[in-house]
Amino acid sequence: MAPDAAADRRASNGSVSPLPDTAAGLDAYYADAPAGVRANMVQSIDGAGAFHGRTKAITDPADQLLLKHLRGHSDAVLVGGATVQAEKYGPVRLDDDVRRQRTEAGYAATPPLVVVTARAMLPKDLRIFDPDEPRPIIATLATAREQAEQLSDVADVLIVGEDDLDARRLVKALHERGLPRVLCEGGPFLLSQLIEADLIDDMCLTVSPYLAGSQPTTPQPPSAREQPTQLRLRHVLSHHDLLYLRYSR
Repeated sequence: MAPDAAADRRASNGSVSPLPDTAAGLDAYYADAPAGVRANMVQSIDGAGAFHGRTKAITDPADQLLLKHLRGHSDAVLVGGATVQAEKYGPVRLDDDVRRQRTEAGYAATPPLVVVTARAMLPKDLRIFDPDEPRPIIATLATAREQAEQLSDVADVLIVGEDDLDARRLVKALHERGLPRVLCEGGPFLLSQLIEADLIDDMCLTVSPYLAGSQPTTPQPPSAREQPTQLRLRHVLSHHDLLYLRYSR
């Protein structure tokens, strides 16, 4: 039985398995990244996606290792500009053995970081603009083209909408660049835009055993979708009271 089929069977039986602590073990649950959008998110048991603007307080080292592992199975790491600044993002960095495996399989050694920002007002001293690392991609709107062009010496610029983000245009543009396996790491506004466009193919959700209380988030309009999209539970893993859920189309 294939690893993903075995994981599906365990999920259907309602069982909870330990989160593997090796790359090979994690591959059995996560290696089959879709040629579409996979989201990786964490939330507290009372529904908060961060605590005082950052996820550090509601996550743990094992969850961070999983995040890095998922990046190794992606072609592009997608994240919102506010999250990049709040979480103090740096360039995507993978271990040497992972980079070697990727190149041997025909992928780029490191997936580019794609930063979605409506105004493209990102300071050039952000860690993502490391000249010794692959250039990030700044995905922005036509109304911010002039501001985005000021970043063109440190990043590639991609226009993905006129006045508002066109999530389908964004994903299509990444596919046309040869980046079909997109890993979205948030934040909540970007994730909601992808959900609104019905683009989420795979959801990896970490449920953290904390009560975070009410945490401010970006105001969002109500969904215009007529029906919710149901995904299929692939597995439930656990480690130190955190639950690792994976759902797929």
